[in-house]
Amino acid sequence: MEKKETQHQVHLDSAIGLLTGDLTQLTERAGLDNQLQRWIEDLKDANNPAFHQSIVDLQALKAHFGSGALDLNVIAPLLARLGTQTTQAANFAENVNTATRVTKLGEVLTAVAQQLQGGGTVEVDGSLPQDFSSHS
Repeated sequence: MEKKETQHQVHLDSAIGLLTGDLTQLTERAGLDNQLQRWIEDLKDANNPAFHQSIVDLQALKAHFGSGALDLNVIAPLLARLGTQTTQAANFAENVNTATRVTKLGEVLTAVAQQLQGGGTVEVDGSLPQDFSSHS
């Protein structure tokens, strides 16, 4: 497998792990800004016009988290839209392992958005199928 594809899969795994952790500590994690930037760069590298809105939304999310004044009325809709866009983006993945991870990330984003909008606890399963754990 191409090295770049493996890097994308590692970035996807990292994003899923970040989002399925303790959401109250999400903004306190040192890697959040870097994770969002890697995600933006991966989408830009794909050079696909269909990803433009996702890039814009990720940049808005990154800026909002960086502002220090967190507003769930801003964050939740961005995550919900990113969830939908990410799930649709799985169709563009050329590798089945990447497509599976993109689909899972879309599901996690949607679940996190629902959790934030509802204020309740939604079980967010960030696990990947065992047969996709190797980056082959």
